[in-house]
Amino acid sequence: MKIAFLVGRIVVGLFYLFSGVNLLLQLGAMVAFVGSRNVPFPEVAVPVSAILLLIAGLSILTGIWPVIGVVALVVFLLPVSVIIHNFWAVADPMQRAEEMYSFLLNMGLLGSGLMFLAIPRPWPYSLKFPGRTPA
Repeated sequence: MKIAFLVGRIVVGLFYLFSGVNLLLQLGAMVAFVGSRNVPFPEVAVPVSAILLLIAGLSILTGIWPVIGVVALVVFLLPVSVIIHNFWAVADPMQRAEEMYSFLLNMGLLGSGLMFLAIPRPWPYSLKFPGRTPA
């Protein structure tokens, strides 16, 4: 089971790392998109979102400070889900379905991220960080 948990951590951690890097690589387009959704200060919100995803990805991948990684994930997913994927405010049925799917996907990611908090720490095969590490 430890190996399965490690493989799962690698897959999930790389998913969030890729997502964070992708936000940075598509910064201009993402700032424009987020701005079109009436998010205040999109030029700040998008890089902060990328940083939160990178923190979550690195934390889950390495097992270093997993609580901080989960908090970063929650801080990213909750506002993005409610503000960007607010399907309840969309009139067009096709667009509403797409936004509902994205919202529910994010809720699933949020739930799976919160489950990491139930795994006793340190996680199996976690990298060691010098000095005191928060639980």
